[in-house]
Amino acid sequence: MNTTSSLFEKHDNIVNSALTALHTRSYFTPYPENPKAYSEDGDSKGKNFISSVMNNNFGELHQGNANAWIGEEISPYLQLGIGVKYPSYSIDTYISNAVEAQKNWSKIPVKQRAGILIEALDRIKTRFFDITYATMHTTGQSYMMSFQASGPHSNDRALESIITGLEELTKYVAEAEWVKPMGKFDLKLKKNWKAMPKGVGLVIGCSTFPIWNTVPALFANLITGNVSIVKPHPKAILPIAIVISELQKVFIENDIDACTVQLAPDTLDNPITKLLAEHQSVKLVDYTGGSEFGNYIESLNKTVFTEKAGVNSIIIDSVVDLKTVMSNIAFSASLYSGQMCTAPQNIFIPANGINTNEGLISFDDTLLALCGAINSLVDNPKAGAPTLGAIQSEVTLKRVKHLGELGGNVVLESKSIVNEEFKDARIATPAVIVMDESDYNLYNKECFGPIVFVIKTSSTESSIALAKKLSFEKGAITCGAYTTDKKTMQTIEDEMNEAYTPVSFNFTGAAFINSHAAFSDFHVTGGNPAGNASLTTSEFIVKRFVWVGNRFA
Repeated sequence: MNTTSSLFEKHDNIVNSALTALHTRSYFTPYPENPKAYSEDGDSKGKNFISSVMNNNFGELHQGNANAWIGEEISPYLQLGIGVKYPSYSIDTYISNAVEAQKNWSKIPVKQRAGILIEALDRIKTRFFDITYATMHTTGQSYMMSFQASGPHSNDRALESIITGLEELTKYVAEAEWVKPMGKFDLKLKKNWKAMPKGVGLVIGCSTFPIWNTVPALFANLITGNVSIVKPHPKAILPIAIVISELQKVFIENDIDACTVQLAPDTLDNPITKLLAEHQSVKLVDYTGGSEFGNYIESLNKTVFTEKAGVNSIIIDSVVDLKTVMSNIAFSASLYSGQMCTAPQNIFIPANGINTNEGLISFDDTLLALCGAINSLVDNPKAGAPTLGAIQSEVTLKRVKHLGELGGNVVLESKSIVNEEFKDARIATPAVIVMDESDYNLYNKECFGPIVFVIKTSSTESSIALAKKLSFEKGAITCGAYTTDKKTMQTIEDEMNEAYTPVSFNFTGAAFINSHAAFSDFHVTGGNPAGNASLTTSEFIVKRFVWVGNRFA
């Protein structure tokens, strides 16, 4: 059996390297994103895993005897229910288990908690291929995205929460002797300070990134001494169930209550999210998903962290090479069929065209280049299907099938292509719709999925103003910009940053606005309506506990 103190020593190199990266914001990961860096037979094991759990109960959790077994996940690749069932309990059971587990977990010193949690990430690493296929057959992500986003990149973000928490919880001395000179005598007091966790946390998952959007909050709760109940989206449970099972195994090995983390599944017809969120024992709530429910979460009288919908823009002013720019944008718009919170939706282009190394290119020819780049990508038999993945929900597919209801002029229809490995996969390529800048009420909302609006503006200045207005009013997680003029670049940076939106300038090649790197990029700023929290700033950690000091005469 491991001891909790030896686990921290075991992972000392990771801790030190991660702390350095946290401050320097440099590239760092102990979890390579290339599948070849892991087990040679991992892929086949992953396929065998998904075959073994389909139409069976998921028996890896340690939460006691279940009241029932539930599950309704559907594979976007197979168009069939995967048939996995998960243990379900009453609300009172989840809460009582959590309250009981909190008594011990909150008293474990932070370095010991860090050792336990990093050890759990090591165990999760051994399940990356299982997680890959679980993600594919619940979200519709491609194989490579499922591996990277739900595996190494999720572990990176979880580790970032652990390390940020470790730093915040150890930045002050635990105790001190305080001496105040009083003239003929000194006033002496002994003082100590404790970081007191706020209590039971609820982490609400989403259907498209069930691990990446869940583990930062989950591990932020755990490192700060708060137990957690994870309520996944009913259509994407299996990936995060694997993560929780590995956490629970490490807890048990170290004589810690397995219910320090619990999986709380539900169904669309019988949701339990509000029952948990409103329970008086739940003190922390993390949420990723649509804005309407996110606004409800923010209205609760609790400590809440949200990532909601946003409308992401690309501002095109001038470029060096139009072809490389449009190839980059086409990939960003096509990646996972636009089902990413960082996917670009609105592309602002001046009506008089854009300057390039080949001279001025008209608006129509710029638009033609974008549509051509999308077609070249999606029609490529080796790149199209792996980039697009599959459509996760019927709602997204319906939106794409009824483009005419969105307004504007559809210049590139969405179509379905064949995935040779999964003939029944639900696929839709990006559609392109042209609008005028005056159509603000048409393009000022998130249209989740493979839909791109190209907005013809009177000038670059107008493009900037509209993108800024959207960020202030509707929220934005990212913004792309292309310009060869330094003054214009500075203007875009200043204006969009005032709307609390980060900008990615002149991305081509392997740099895409969709991707945010742990230990370097803050994901969501928390400053506009796209969400009130940021991964992973100090605020994401320190709001989960309270410093309490004691004095002894």
